[in-house]
Amino acid sequence: MEKATFAGGCFWCMVKPFDELPGIIKVESGYMGGNVQNPTYEQVKTGTTGHYEVVQITYDPTLFSYKQLLELYWPQIDPTDPDGQFHDRGPQYRTAIFYHTEEQKLLAEKYKKEIENSNRFSKPIVTKIIEADTFYLAEDYHQDFYKKNPKEYETDRTLSGRDSFIAENWKKD
Repeated sequence: MEKATFAGGCFWCMVKPFDELPGIIKVESGYMGGNVQNPTYEQVKTGTTGHYEVVQITYDPTLFSYKQLLELYWPQIDPTDPDGQFHDRGPQYRTAIFYHTEEQKLLAEKYKKEIENSNRFSKPIVTKIIEADTFYLAEDYHQDFYKKNPKEYETDRTLSGRDSFIAENWKKD
């Protein structure tokens, strides 16, 4: 098994696209990249701890490749927004790919370059590619939020503007 870690704004919206696919063992919401050990949601949401909200995916690379994970990740985000994602603002909602191996780093950089060269976006791609560090599991009520609170999840996702952005900017050519 291997791990992949992605920041794409609110972690509630980043679980469902990866969940329940062949080869995906688990998808967990959490925090990475900050300067506070064992942060709480209350601390992270202030935007002062340096953490990103992330999803950490445990997967079987013989069934689902890292490249496939990248292909799922990018169309979930606005890679040109340096200040958050959609209606979620602040440094904790920035986008990033946290790599666990040199191979993941190279693949992430290659995919990012392809998006930059595609001219899909008029603004620069600001999604960072950062070496993974300690993953802190978010509180239980954040895990599988879309399953536990489907109405709240759908309302939040719709109001955020995420789905309309995805439909407009990531539609198939």
